[in-house]
Amino acid sequence: MEEDTGLNILAIGIFTITLTVLLGPIFHISPFIPATITFVALGLITVDTLSWQSQGVNLFINLFASKEQKERIIYHEAGHFLLAHLYEIPIVSYTLTPWEAFKVNININNPACGGVVFDTGFLKDRPQDLKDLNSTMEHFGVVLMAGIAAEKTIYEHSRGGEEDKQIFRSIYGDVGFNPTQYDTKQRSSILQAKTIIEENKESYLALVEAMRERQSVHECKEKISNYKMDSFISN
Repeated sequence: MEEDTGLNILAIGIFTITLTVLLGPIFHISPFIPATITFVALGLITVDTLSWQSQGVNLFINLFASKEQKERIIYHEAGHFLLAHLYEIPIVSYTLTPWEAFKVNININNPACGGVVFDTGFLKDRPQDLKDLNSTMEHFGVVLMAGIAAEKTIYEHSRGGEEDKQIFRSIYGDVGFNPTQYDTKQRSSILQAKTIIEENKESYLALVEAMRERQSVHECKEKISNYKMDSFISN
């Protein structure tokens, strides 16, 4: 969804510059003006891409985000949060807009809209056998797909989650899965996450409200704990 907004803004920018060039002679606008604007804009975009990982562009694009887009982000990130909490994956913080991520200088997977930040240090602190590693990878796979599953639960289809899919493919590609295998695994993880969200929908919606109010991670976890978790298998 952010990609669509970005393309629309880029198209408007190109159209405006082109129109300025065409109408310049009529209104006595120097051709150096659109040329300078183009040069400066491209320079800023280049610096932003190389130095800020496109956060500047993301901040600008977010100004044009619709109410539905912003709501989708909350539902999406709440899906990640809920599944991570249920699987006992430590949550450090969360952000719901690029401005929030920029202010706290968090390096997240999707700076275009925010994200839930996990502490994976616990994996290094405890030895795990092959069964534990497989279980942990399984859990992370479901957590990664939980944002997409959450959107499907609320809106029946998802628009975000491309970065989540890329990380998912990378993880399972590294352990030898071919494209057909990890596509099947991805669909299975989405279905599993969607089932858990639907069967604990009251808890999930309470979490959405808490995140919408920007409550702390601890307060968000308390909201989840106020409801009985149904049909959740931790292993």
